[in-house]
Amino acid sequence: MKIALVIIDMQMLMQDRLDGGRDHVHGDAIVKIAALAAKFRWDGETVIHVHHGDPDPASPMHPGAPAQRVMPEIEPLADEPVFVKSTSSPFASTGIESYLRDNHIETLVVTGAVAGYCVNTTVRVGSDLGFTMIVVRDAVMGFDLPDENLSARAIFDVTMAHLKSDFAKVVDSHEMMAPPGE
Repeated sequence: MKIALVIIDMQMLMQDRLDGGRDHVHGDAIVKIAALAAKFRWDGETVIHVHHGDPDPASPMHPGAPAQRVMPEIEPLADEPVFVKSTSSPFASTGIESYLRDNHIETLVVTGAVAGYCVNTTVRVGSDLGFTMIVVRDAVMGFDLPDENLSARAIFDVTMAHLKSDFAKVVDSHEMMAPPGE
């Protein structure tokens, strides 16, 4: 059974939100994601990058816009697949499913941003398509919904509980970093 690390939407918009003081969970996720990526690379496993790209030229997530750039700590290596999505889940607007099936990848270890949006949708759709989904809780960022008066923690905890209840195994990064059998 082949496994891949999936890094979702770790782009400068997330850093801009952190720098702007938005209520958040796991602002240090980038450090954990970088460590996981290094481990997957060392182990000879696939690291997949999913980036959001909005086709609207006025969007801050339009390809080439400053907020759309990838966080420098986790730039894709030249041989790593990058899927640019225009929807919440890469399964809806990219060829990621074909890539996974062509490469016999059955298990996806999901990290990135944002818990209640793209991470949530990707995990649910991946599960529905028959992939084994693992979410690395402390390597996933979450943000508040101030207009709805919902804190980042509340959204994050409910999202993780929903994913764990029916769609994915939810673990912390130290569990993924441990040698097999520990």
